[in-house]
Amino acid sequence: MPFETAELALAACMMVGAMLYSSVGHAGASAYIALMALFGVPAAEMRPTALVLNIVVASFASVRFARAGLFRWRTLWPFALGALPFAFLGGTIQLPGEFYRPLVGLVLFVSALRLLWNKELQAVTHWRDPPLPVAMLCGAGIGLLAGLTGTGGGIFLSPLLIFLAWSAPKTASGVAAVFILGNSTAGLLGNLTQLDALPAALPLYVAAVVCGGLAGTTLGIRLEAPVVLKALGVVLLVASAKLIGVY
Repeated sequence: MPFETAELALAACMMVGAMLYSSVGHAGASAYIALMALFGVPAAEMRPTALVLNIVVASFASVRFARAGLFRWRTLWPFALGALPFAFLGGTIQLPGEFYRPLVGLVLFVSALRLLWNKELQAVTHWRDPPLPVAMLCGAGIGLLAGLTGTGGGIFLSPLLIFLAWSAPKTASGVAAVFILGNSTAGLLGNLTQLDALPAALPLYVAAVVCGGLAGTTLGIRLEAPVVLKALGVVLLVASAKLIGVY
């Protein structure tokens, strides 16, 4: 079927977003939501579309990072155990964004500045496994935020792992990819009625983010840890600007 010019332009922008986000193990939901808002996509379509695209990109990224040896089950499972039920719960709730989006956006902005700062982080040279109870509690909070915002939670998990030295930076990308896959699936299942609102151009958007994800994960696997941290900082700046309402 022929696509409108605006749909083709949106797909091209989504491809770029997927490339940037997947380079650090993320799937790009916050970027997709921002882009859909800019292109005038109906609000009812935005969250389910972002989650479907997230599942596609995160599935692809999970396989690629895992095959490259950049994944640790011990790091992931306590966060996932806490997050999945709360991501499902968050997906069933519709809250006015003005209550939590600016606060979350500010946290991401501060995290981005720290990642872009030249001082080396401890996680680059020395890291340890997260304590199980703390990781499960953090996972629950991240899962709820992920469900509420229509994202996979990677923008919250990655900086947490790196700032607390709970993972090497490149391994954090692989852990984030699998975490996002689980949360995005749980969030979508939390509100299956939203599937009725998926746009007709969804196959085009899926093809675009797969192309972007292929390029992004290739970069992420090959880049050195300091470059990955800088890329993550840029991703968090984009996500914080969206949540604060800059664009």
